[in-house]
Amino acid sequence: MIPLDLSLFGHDPVWLVIIKVIIWFVFILLATIFNVWLERRTLGRMQQRIGPNFAGPFGLVQALGDGLKLLFKEDLIPAKADRFIFKLAPVIMTIVAFGTFSLVPFGGTVTMFGHQTQLQLVDSPVAVLLYLALTAVGVYGVVLAGWASSSPYSLLGGIRSTASMISYEIAMGLSLVTVFLYAGTMSTSEIVQAQAAPLQFGASQWQGSMGWYFLLLIPSFLIYVISMFAETNRQPFDLPEAEGELGSGYMTEYSGMTYALFFLSEYINMFMVSCVATTLFMGGYLPIWPFNNIQALHNPWLGPVWFLLKAYLFMFLFIWVRATVPRIRYDQLMRLGWKWLIPIALVWTMLVAVFRVGAAEGWIGNRSFLIGAVVVAAVLIALLLFTGPKVEPEQEPDPAAFDPFAGGYPVPPIGDQQVPGLIDVVVSAADEPQRSALTETSDTDRRADS
Repeated sequence: MIPLDLSLFGHDPVWLVIIKVIIWFVFILLATIFNVWLERRTLGRMQQRIGPNFAGPFGLVQALGDGLKLLFKEDLIPAKADRFIFKLAPVIMTIVAFGTFSLVPFGGTVTMFGHQTQLQLVDSPVAVLLYLALTAVGVYGVVLAGWASSSPYSLLGGIRSTASMISYEIAMGLSLVTVFLYAGTMSTSEIVQAQAAPLQFGASQWQGSMGWYFLLLIPSFLIYVISMFAETNRQPFDLPEAEGELGSGYMTEYSGMTYALFFLSEYINMFMVSCVATTLFMGGYLPIWPFNNIQALHNPWLGPVWFLLKAYLFMFLFIWVRATVPRIRYDQLMRLGWKWLIPIALVWTMLVAVFRVGAAEGWIGNRSFLIGAVVVAAVLIALLLFTGPKVEPEQEPDPAAFDPFAGGYPVPPIGDQQVPGLIDVVVSAADEPQRSALTETSDTDRRADS
């Protein structure tokens, strides 16, 4: 296990802590404005349109203008809403979004104003668990917003977010357990340093990015990336907002500054999960290969540059998926989380634990251990490929049983269905007596057929 060396944290002068907090706060706000602009411009390119290009150079000031517009816009509250909870919900989400960034190491140890400090606000032996706890608290903002709005659309959006959070928080947490097993620590700064150590495999040594955990723990990395989209309610998992069916979901009744806080926290969370993925799986602020062989590029002040280059790869992935992948159904969202991601994460975590214990106890070179590992892997692959929920084939509808008024309102025929001759006419919505007579006739025919 890597010994924890967190002695630099908690000993900075108060004025230095204030300076770091101000820099951190301004950086997050500027990064959010840039991320909104980046998404709009990239989506415009992917969809063969221009995107924002008028306000400022290349349209960079467009997001700032939108924020100022929401700041001065009238803040409406529904008459039956719980006013206190209604205003508290976006504040909770914003505080959580800003708070999680304090755990991210953007660089190593530097000298700032004559004091040695870390380019990180705070660290802890259980920093990653603290990150998971904060993100779990953030969902309270969504739930309270949906409940306090006194709107069925908002309530459904809040319930959807709660269910998806429970599903994907479990998978996300399990994907991080394997990182703890390899790094031997839950401290974010120590996890980055663990990825700087050379990878030892037999008599061979691999230095640099070969030791990053996105290569060593590919299943965990993929599960975390999928969970990122559900955690931030981004397409194809944006069911809590679902503009086409819920009218923006839990934010339906919000306007003005309170809506701006939800919008701000969403983009901060996108950047946050990208930074966490960079820290835990991509080597954090370590230089990428082959630049890691140049000693001058290991300057700790260059750490934020390497870190942001990696983090924006994940930000581009968010944008790319939004432009190419359609929204899935809610049952597909639940099935993916409970029937696939969680079981795969559990099995993979057990396999990594057995491998780590085997490496520590010297079992890896044992032929019996290797044969048993191959057999177990083959059985798991076979179970994964040849078992699963059986999907019953859809039955073709019976053309003779088609009744366009079965649900109380006319529906068009599908496929080979034929409209019966008695009601093969267009009934206007205003002609209610004729509609009722035709409906009663259809009900009588249906009872006679049965």
